[in-house]
Amino acid sequence: MDRKARISDIKRFAVHDGDGIRTTVFFKGCSLKCVWCHNPEGIGFRPQIAYYENKCIDCGECTQFCSRGSHRLTGAGHFYDRTSCVQCGECAAHCLGSALIYYGREITVEELLPLLLEDRDFYETSGGGVTLSGGECLMQADFCAKLLRRLKENGIHTAVDTCGFVPRESFNKVLPWTDVFLYDLKAWDEEAHIRCTGHSNRRILENLRYLDAKGASLELRIPYVPEYNDDQMEKIAEFARTLNNVRKVKILPYHRYAGSKYDALGMENTLPETLPEDAAVEKIKQLFDI
Repeated sequence: MDRKARISDIKRFAVHDGDGIRTTVFFKGCSLKCVWCHNPEGIGFRPQIAYYENKCIDCGECTQFCSRGSHRLTGAGHFYDRTSCVQCGECAAHCLGSALIYYGREITVEELLPLLLEDRDFYETSGGGVTLSGGECLMQADFCAKLLRRLKENGIHTAVDTCGFVPRESFNKVLPWTDVFLYDLKAWDEEAHIRCTGHSNRRILENLRYLDAKGASLELRIPYVPEYNDDQMEKIAEFARTLNNVRKVKILPYHRYAGSKYDALGMENTLPETLPEDAAVEKIKQLFDI
């Protein structure tokens, strides 16, 4: 599979995934399952179809191209049967109203690279570049390494956005070609991390220490989710001060904007109800001297 990657999206003119104007490639599949995940289409590795009912114009194109009869137009409207769908993506490719979106396209480096180089001028004038994200992009580390190497050969600044929950070898594969790691830290206490993500954070902390010791440039990205990791912020800040190569820290206040994605994908919506207050966010920023 390393000759091709499975991706969920390519976002041009991104401004929140590293410095400057960037193109972000979102890879499919994640090693964690955060309760507040705002990219649920990136959790699973297999392709998925999202159906946004409010965008459907009842054109019937999907019924013409679905070999399994998963889409039907009735007097009550458009009916999509997920149980018979094989996620081939034909319906989304022919949807006239953008009501159907296919997450899980397979692509080669040779196909992807020209798309990423299209905005080279914007990267150069803004100090931007290309960011690999997810899901967890380093679950497809061999592909990432090949792509990053080709980007560096073309003089493009590169960033890897990672949760850190991957084997050490995955980092070794991309280290030579990565200008900065955007590294997520969700909790310090192992029990809290398990509650938030379903997994221990031991490997995550070990990998972060390893990257720091290797002299990798680091940007720590810390989601703040009330009632889940409120009590972890001081501990994370204390740990961050022990690292030598942190160039920036970003606090990411939790939001619920992804609710419609869960519904469209037919996934259980695990998003917490409580939103952060501005005063609490500012207090947390002060912990990190932001």
